[in-house]
Amino acid sequence: MKLVVDPSRCVGAGMCALIAPEYFDQDEDGRVEPLRTVDAVDEPVRRAADSCPSGAVRVITEPRPASDTQAVGGTGSAG
Repeated sequence: MKLVVDPSRCVGAGMCALIAPEYFDQDEDGRVEPLRTVDAVDEPVRRAADSCPSGAVRVITEPRPASDTQAVGGTGSAG
């Protein structure tokens, strides 16, 4: 999972700063301002993203590289 912050989408509701003040603040215009890099998305960050009315704070799931995927099933036929 990855945190994406887009201040240009922010409407200044302040939910992110209220829910996860250790990760988010608001600038003088009220827009979201990340306070630090997030290596692992924890519960407060996830709640802040879920509460953001404009989608300025989002948590996205990154697809696994093809080399990490494993085929399931087979192509053989029974009988």
